[in-house]
Amino acid sequence: MSQAIRDKKTKEKSYFDFTLLFVVFFLLCFGLVMLYSVSSYDANLNYGDSAFFLRRQLGSTVFGIIMMVIVIFIDYHFWEKFAFVAYGASAALILLVLTPLGYEVNGARRWLNLGVSLQPAEVAKVGMIIFYASLVCRLGKNIYTKMGMLFVLGSVAIISGMVLKITENLSSAIIIFGIVFMMMFVSTPNYRAYIVAVGVLAGVAGIFVALVYNGVLTGEKSYRFARIEAWLNPEAYSSKESFQTLQSLYAIGSGDIFGKGLGQSLQKLGYIPEAQNDMIFSVICEELGLFGAFVVMLMFIIMIWRFFIIANNAEDEFGALIVVGVMAHIAIQVILNIAVVTNTIPNTGITLPFISYGGSAVVFLLIEMGLVLSVARNIKLKPAQ
Repeated sequence: MSQAIRDKKTKEKSYFDFTLLFVVFFLLCFGLVMLYSVSSYDANLNYGDSAFFLRRQLGSTVFGIIMMVIVIFIDYHFWEKFAFVAYGASAALILLVLTPLGYEVNGARRWLNLGVSLQPAEVAKVGMIIFYASLVCRLGKNIYTKMGMLFVLGSVAIISGMVLKITENLSSAIIIFGIVFMMMFVSTPNYRAYIVAVGVLAGVAGIFVALVYNGVLTGEKSYRFARIEAWLNPEAYSSKESFQTLQSLYAIGSGDIFGKGLGQSLQKLGYIPEAQNDMIFSVICEELGLFGAFVVMLMFIIMIWRFFIIANNAEDEFGALIVVGVMAHIAIQVILNIAVVTNTIPNTGITLPFISYGGSAVVFLLIEMGLVLSVARNIKLKPAQ
């Protein structure tokens, strides 16, 4: 083999982020252990099988890992061809919730029965990341204009609005809009326009909330604003709206530094409703203490750091924006979940990535990880001097 060929192969050596892969598998394994610990009592009581939730989540996790591996070894540029399909498919799946294919769980109609259970909001998160990464690249410098910015934000507002109105899933609507807003923010140098936009939106939202809260627009207060009242004064609503939040705070407070021990939670014994979903972080704090909570948050911080590294070294803007979109998704969801559990913000249903129970969520999160690692594989390492 000639020296020129050897040099070419050395120059084309690809990168793979094993640190990110380790964090993903750590969170998955930790999540399965905690899921069994948190859900075994409820599963045995309601289904006669303490491993009911664990087995279902394990099946989704294995399928998600297979999908992640497949996506890793597909060049991420391939998905750019399906960008507009991703937008249309996301909208279509959300609309299908209104058909007989949609079904209700715990009072919320957010799922589809397509032979397997599917939550369209999770599909939309991945779809919006691919679509807007492609759209921003296509628009080029036009994205810097007011019309360009309004077009992008307006088009994502349609999907977010559909998620909010059709599935009544406020948290997913916020996440989808936040993902695209973050992708727009990092792709344009005109930060001032976005800061002004955030200020205006916050002001309008505040006025709207005040009007609806006081019944000016609707004539009555909605259940969402009952949650705000419960957040401001949880003890006054301890028997209903703030019951779950207060039990979560009791769990966190009783965990101390190192917790009561794995499997020793008392709050999971019927006190925290659906503890394996939104409130699993509170049981982590109770059983593993602040130390366990710190380890979980540290893993997510390391994950965000690896996203920064991959995005900064991505081969092109499309790849960088995919990573930024995934980073925004994980960051927003983790922050909102922990904020809800600690009563920092009003209660809204939002899961902790990789750890909370949810088949659709874990599958599509792993697909997103596959996209990020596919971008990482296309990073070319410089030859050693």
